[in-house]
Amino acid sequence: MTGPGNLAEHKTTVLLIDDQAIVGAAVGKMLKPEEDITFHFCQDPSKAIETAVKVRPTVILQDLVMPQIDGLKLVTIFRSDENTRDIPLIVLSSMEEPVVKAKAFELGANDYLVKLPDRIELIARVRHHSKGYISMLERNEAMKRLASELAEAAEYVRTLLPEPFHGNGVRTDWRFVPSTSLGGDSFGYHWLDGDDLLIYLLDVCGHGIGAALLSISVMNVIRAQTLPDTDFRNPTQVLGALNSAFQMEDHNNMYFTIWYGVYNKPSRSLVYASAGHPPALLIDSGGTRMLRTKNTIIGAFPQMEYESETAELIGPARLYVFSDGAFEIRIPPENEIWPFESFVRLMAGPASLGNSRLDRLWDFAARATKSETLEDDFSIMEITFE
Repeated sequence: MTGPGNLAEHKTTVLLIDDQAIVGAAVGKMLKPEEDITFHFCQDPSKAIETAVKVRPTVILQDLVMPQIDGLKLVTIFRSDENTRDIPLIVLSSMEEPVVKAKAFELGANDYLVKLPDRIELIARVRHHSKGYISMLERNEAMKRLASELAEAAEYVRTLLPEPFHGNGVRTDWRFVPSTSLGGDSFGYHWLDGDDLLIYLLDVCGHGIGAALLSISVMNVIRAQTLPDTDFRNPTQVLGALNSAFQMEDHNNMYFTIWYGVYNKPSRSLVYASAGHPPALLIDSGGTRMLRTKNTIIGAFPQMEYESETAELIGPARLYVFSDGAFEIRIPPENEIWPFESFVRLMAGPASLGNSRLDRLWDFAARATKSETLEDDFSIMEITFE
């Protein structure tokens, strides 16, 4: 059963299941003066589910002693049906029986009343359970809307990411799997000219639409090269300008980490800087190197100075730039985080026929967590220098 169409205007709706018409009349009389309560009565327990689907109650009152069906069995039926499993259920009994009461609660009843209860008590309990149920429906609807908005935002982020390409001695590839709550990852690469390839990946703190929007803003600034007085071939200038433009207090107290590098094709050198970000992995004939500089995050402190370093590529090389969501994978049942050293070994290992290293990494993450989404965005780029 889906939630009420307009929860803000929805009244408490009571459905009574009882084979005795006199009980139905008595309960109806108790509730009639309450303008915020709508009452429905079903005398045939075999039509209980059918009636519940039709009237969409926010509380069900149900007798435990009926000739057509055992009351406890009906409790089980209500709790087994997807249309009624979450609706608060108050069972009515002719006497106070601890064993029966315990069994009713065990099977899923929310409350127990000896009939006929005092009018004031009945109304109080009905309103209490109805309020809780309507609040749950409102939360569920809000979560559905949020999930839809996050999915749309994730798809929008994906449309902004660059297409993989192969040319000018460079091949690019990437994988991006947003988390359920959508993190703040984005990345990109483009040629500044025929010789210099810009490469970057950033990760905004937190999750949700706000983090994604800030990430997109930063990505657009880098892609359009709109930072004033900034040479985008110079990582220290870029990080300094980003830090000035995106201070936390101006952006809802959000900061971000970033890895930023520029590959120069004639010299086969890579100048890079990172700010609080995981190291990039450079794998070439010289072995595996971790490329990271000891710079602080972007947005925390104004007037920060950033440092860069340079790596010379030796022979054919692969560069992996990623966010922490690509390697901080929790392995059940102990929920331990996958060792970073294992991640490095996988990326540095030999390729397998028909399965890229990026696919191998994602296949491992999905199998290990038994999930198609992780706790954080899964973002990784592979840049191959031929």
